Amino acid sequence: MPTWDDAQYLKFVGARTRPAAELLARVPATGASYVVDLGCGPGNSTGLLKQRWPGAKLVGVDDSEEMLVTARAALPDVEWVKADLRAYQPQRPVDVVFANAVFQWLPDHARLMAQLFAWLAPGGALAFQMPHNFSEPSHRLMRECAGELPSASGLRTPDAVADASTYYDWLAPHARSVDIWQTRYEHVMADAAAIVEWVKGTGLRPYLEALPEERRPGFLADYERAIDAAYPVRADGLRLFSFPRLFVVAVR
Repeated sequence: MPTWDDAQYLKFVGARTRPAAELLARVPATGASYVVDLGCGPGNSTGLLKQRWPGAKLVGVDDSEEMLVTARAALPDVEWVKADLRAYQPQRPVDVVFANAVFQWLPDHARLMAQLFAWLAPGGALAFQMPHNFSEPSHRLMRECAGELPSASGLRTPDAVADASTYYDWLAPHARSVDIWQTRYEHVMADAAAIVEWVKGTGLRPYLEALPEERRPGFLADYERAIDAAYPVRADGLRLFSFPRLFVVAVR
């Protein structure tokens, strides 16, 4: 996975937290006592979990020390764990496994779904959401503007996020219920530069890391020009940044 910048990520914290709140609203586990937030980042989603289950043991897991420094400062009474999400194991059966916009960075989702569902206590819920935007202009233009990269480490692949029916088929045979839906957010942005600032906090980071430093300014300039053309000015002078996401809540 790429390295992360908590300050860059939090520039759009309200819009980034909204999907987590909408996912959490559909989680039925009312008496959760052990909750794990996978890919907790700077703790914005973890804060929602703490509000929902103030008496629960709450564990936030992330592989970015930069993100965890911010999370620890915001919520010092949460247990924060620095770990590779592919290797982390909870201490006991979990009532809620929550993951806000992280699984798109992990491979082999069939195996991942089986592993996470096995963590759940009876009646527990696996709840996650992921961007479903690999083919959107914002991400297609990253690939086009970057061209050949010296290193492909951390870059998403076309099959990183499957379609809704595939997740349903992976989970439904083992679940009491599967709630699955998609939402396309239309984020109102000031201009093309603001859209670039958004993706610099997430999808653009592995491209910037893979490019030699001397190529980065030219890449960003080319990318912003392409974004300017792809997301036209609306009637009020602003832009709409269209952003699809996939949501799943599976109950054991």
